[in-house]
Amino acid sequence: MSDYAHPETLVDTGWVAEHLNDSKVRLIEADEDVLLYEVGHIPGAVKLDWHVDVQDPVSRDFVDQQDFEKLMSRWGISNDTTIVLYGDKNNWYAAYSFWLFRVYGHQNLKIMNGGRAKWEAEKRPYTKEVPHYAPTTYHAQPANEDIRAFRDQVAAGLKDANRRLIDVRSPQEFTGEMLHMVNYPQEGAQRGGHIPGAKNIPWSTAANSDGTFKSAEDLREIYGGKDITPDKDVITYCRIGERSAHTWFVLTQLLGYPNVRNYDGSWTEWGSLVRAPIERP
Repeated sequence: MSDYAHPETLVDTGWVAEHLNDSKVRLIEADEDVLLYEVGHIPGAVKLDWHVDVQDPVSRDFVDQQDFEKLMSRWGISNDTTIVLYGDKNNWYAAYSFWLFRVYGHQNLKIMNGGRAKWEAEKRPYTKEVPHYAPTTYHAQPANEDIRAFRDQVAAGLKDANRRLIDVRSPQEFTGEMLHMVNYPQEGAQRGGHIPGAKNIPWSTAANSDGTFKSAEDLREIYGGKDITPDKDVITYCRIGERSAHTWFVLTQLLGYPNVRNYDGSWTEWGSLVRAPIERP
């Protein structure tokens, strides 16, 4: 991991095992399957439910700064706490959480490389015990939306020669062959295809078979080979932003790209916009 631009943002399962009782470290499990936590989780980890904890109940947006502060305080997290995120699906939602926590300015963030799958493969301990921590007073920064892209910004840059859009979905989603993902009714769109000019680099190309991230050399070859280079203005997207956050993490934290934003509105929004341009083969 030393070859990554920011190796401090990754820890392995052994590091996590050694810090289970470290009061300065807080483990957060963020899963696509929100029931997994109850089946068993790493001792001391708290549960982040994406359907409840960080979504505004009315608008399609994240919780505001005040509610984010309440969430962190409830988990006993201080501004100097080291947060380690992990989850299922190759850390989709762990990367999504990392990105959102950076929006609100938390700096001591890490992802457990390999997520739940690697912890389980190594037969490390799980528990069903839910931890309780004394509440803290947490102070978030105002939302930094420099790492977040919105539909108007995406539309305005479609003819920008320095802009690179990365569609991290599967080839079948990219072409429009698969309009709705099975078991993901909340991620539907009215039309299939992709945003004009987008390059299809599925998020999974950045992951090894055990769920860990590929080497910096392999990652540079994957993205550089598609003309995704550090000098470009890059925007990633998928259906709702969680898979594209995985690619955002790869580009910004592992390769050190300076100008990468995650379009969390993604295809669920773009594919239903009136008059939004769409490409199909």
